[in-house]
Amino acid sequence: QVQLVESGGGLVQPGGSLRLSCGASGRIVSIKSMGWYRQAPEKERELVAGITSTSGGSTNYGDSVKGRFTISRDDAKNTVYLQMNSLKPEDTAVYYCNADVYYYTNNYSIREGDYWGQGTQVTVSS
Repeated sequence: QVQLVESGGGLVQPGGSLRLSCGASGRIVSIKSMGWYRQAPEKERELVAGITSTSGGSTNYGDSVKGRFTISRDDAKNTVYLQMNSLKPEDTAVYYCNADVYYYTNNYSIREGDYWGQGTQVTVSS
């Protein structure tokens, strides 16, 4: 019922910047929250940043990215962004978009669901 599509990953040198985007589509009623997670080889998936849909969009960040990454959202486009600055080799991972969404079912009742994107690779290397 809901699809998340990420874009913006790639190869960047240490100290560089990248901007990730994630667009949600489908039978969406409203989006409760969106966020970014990452998973490096042989490591567990971890929270990078999250943002709610409440007025002002409260945010939270993983300790390792505070002050370097910024999450934002465009509610009109059902899209969340992750601006990543001062990238480090340890930021190398697959980045996944996550959304907590209220959606219409086939009979137009409203349900809440948790969805993930397919992931986009971010590699920080010289």
